Amino acid sequence: MNYLEWLRDFILRCKESVFGNQQHQGISLRKKLCYAAGGIPYEMTTVAMGVSLQIFLLDVVQMEPFYVSMILFMSRAWDAVSDPLVGFLVSRSRWTRFGKLSPWLALSTPFAVLSYVLLWFVPPASLSAAQLMLWFLALACLFETLMSCFNVPYLSLNMFLGGTKRDRDSATAYRMSVEMLAMLLASIIQGRVVTLYNSEKQKNCEQLELVQETTQSTSAPSTSLQGTLCPQKRAFLTSSLGIGGLFFLCSLIVFLGVKEQKSPDSSNVNRRQPFLTSFKKLVCFVPYHRLVLAFTITTLAYQMSLGNFALFCIHAAGLGAYFQYLFLVLLGSASIAIPIWQVVLLKIGKKMTVFIGLSLFIPAVILVACVPSNLTVFIVMCAVMGFSVATVFLLPWSMLPDVVDEFAMRNPDCKDLEPLFFSFYTFCGKLAGGLAAGVSTLTLQFVGYKSGACEHSDEVVTAFIVMFSAVPVALLLLGMFAFLFYPINERQSSQQQEQIFTVEYVLA
Repeated sequence: MNYLEWLRDFILRCKESVFGNQQHQGISLRKKLCYAAGGIPYEMTTVAMGVSLQIFLLDVVQMEPFYVSMILFMSRAWDAVSDPLVGFLVSRSRWTRFGKLSPWLALSTPFAVLSYVLLWFVPPASLSAAQLMLWFLALACLFETLMSCFNVPYLSLNMFLGGTKRDRDSATAYRMSVEMLAMLLASIIQGRVVTLYNSEKQKNCEQLELVQETTQSTSAPSTSLQGTLCPQKRAFLTSSLGIGGLFFLCSLIVFLGVKEQKSPDSSNVNRRQPFLTSFKKLVCFVPYHRLVLAFTITTLAYQMSLGNFALFCIHAAGLGAYFQYLFLVLLGSASIAIPIWQVVLLKIGKKMTVFIGLSLFIPAVILVACVPSNLTVFIVMCAVMGFSVATVFLLPWSMLPDVVDEFAMRNPDCKDLEPLFFSFYTFCGKLAGGLAAGVSTLTLQFVGYKSGACEHSDEVVTAFIVMFSAVPVALLLLGMFAFLFYPINERQSSQQQEQIFTVEYVLA
């Protein structure tokens, strides 16, 4: 071997050690990071809407709680329905020179960004209450549809990264870590907006107390409150522009940095069964619907608690000024916890890790509800809650590829169903989120929540405590019971998948 051949061989070895070899050494670090960037748009918009859309509609747009409940529940319900529809369309899509899933990401991004920005725009005051509801409902449904066109193909992309099951688990861990950082960034942005809203409202309430000798605790704000809404409107709209710009950038990174890989037998169309037959097998696959049931219940529990986190801090705990810092502690600890849980699940298995992680949330949220005004206790328990939240982000999504692999081993003739697996999974998670938002807002309507009021009755405060603590605890216990029946031993299935991957590579 002469010097040039040796130098070429040395350069190739260095390139493989840094970027990885897609065929022989799994998924490279660069590809994992580019793939992980695609999780930022969904998490940032979800956090922004979950933290402040309810406040925005109730106290900035000044809508009645009933209309807000209709918007939140119907848009989430439509979002849940659109996921399986998009999953079906994606599964029937043809491969292009850009791949099968990447074109969906590229085409949906600009329209999703535009609809998201418009969602935070307050229309003219001449519109009636019903017209306002229709405006925001239409925009919310449009955004959720376009978000499904982005998120369902993106989640399915995990099965087309190449490598082994362990490589894909590692890519999932990278994605979840980046998503938690995205949630942290979104909480900083929206936290500043909520802090502005809270400080302006407190100033106005103090002015009203000086002017009025007797102020009813549940009275609606006077006309002077309307003047404070202009900076709040600008703040919400500005934050939507920033998040929209990050959305576009991350979509571009995924499109340019991740190349889809076909499985060796994906082109063998003669072996495929009819779609309806394959779909029936998917629906009747026991490990899948047991995992979906457990995932839906636990997601409902976390959505119920975190969806009322801001209002609980403001009205029940009296810590509205510290909301941003409390939420940052929660998400910061969750970001730290994800790589820790990834190591733990490799040691003791995914199922046991789920039980440990979910159980941490129960004593933490109970203690916060018992002493809501103690800032020190609240901060410590937020850190514990963050460790628990990390498990529901990482583990169910790490278990789903195991179910897909198990289904593929048992049904080798069923092809191209990965988008349907991920879309129905997302469907149930979003349905749980919509149900949590709708029930929460209807509960506020029932107990007499007044939009923009300076103070609220004891019934309203009790409702916040129950929705933040008692209901999530009951749902978490039910979800942990459902996880008991999850049947897949991922270590055994991992060994089988490694054997299949080796055979497929040799045959290819």
